[in-house]
Amino acid sequence: MDLRAKIKDYIVENFLFGDTAPLASDGMSLLDNGIIDSTGVMELVAFLEGDFGLSIADEDLVPENLDSVDNLVAFITRKQAAA
Repeated sequence: MDLRAKIKDYIVENFLFGDTAPLASDGMSLLDNGIIDSTGVMELVAFLEGDFGLSIADEDLVPENLDSVDNLVAFITRKQAAA
């Protein structure tokens, strides 16, 4: 499974309970559209750290990194390249 598909699958299964309809596009804001909240962000971070072996610092916890599937893919790609 590729990176984008793995992220989308996690979001759909854990926050949307299998319903793909609310995730209309990969660029939509997960926070603004009520898909995740602050607790959800922490769950998402735990998933990223566990499944992708990333270490996510407090300064990485910004919408530019975590607020959409597109942002998550770009963030993970940058983190993996820097490692």
